Amino acid sequence: QVQLVESGGGLVQAGVSLRLSCAASGRTLSNYAMGWFRQAPGKEREFVAVISRAGGLTYYADSVKGRFTISRDNAKNTVDLQMNSLKPEDTAVYYCAASTRTPFARNPAEFGSWGQGTQVTVSS
Repeated sequence: QVQLVESGGGLVQAGVSLRLSCAASGRTLSNYAMGWFRQAPGKEREFVAVISRAGGLTYYADSVKGRFTISRDNAKNTVDLQMNSLKPEDTAVYYCAASTRTPFARNPAEFGSWGQGTQVTVSS
């Protein structure tokens, strides 16, 4: 399994940007489609964005489309999530995850490796 560690979370005001990063170790990241998910208190974990193994395909949840951008650098074994125009409803713990599905998956059950999560809090 690949080990994943997220970073970049924090407390920000609405409207600003934040960039999350996910560093992988143990396996070559290019073997996996990579996704970002989030979980707010009292809610189920929800899909945010996913990127295919080579980075040519991406897919976003409607709630973040046009504001968030997922990218990856397979040479550095990292996956990033650029979050712009943040809203209070974006507040959640954000997780990166790895899937062997091709070209990618959106169901959390199809992701076999998860990071520990990073908290993002957006104040109004």
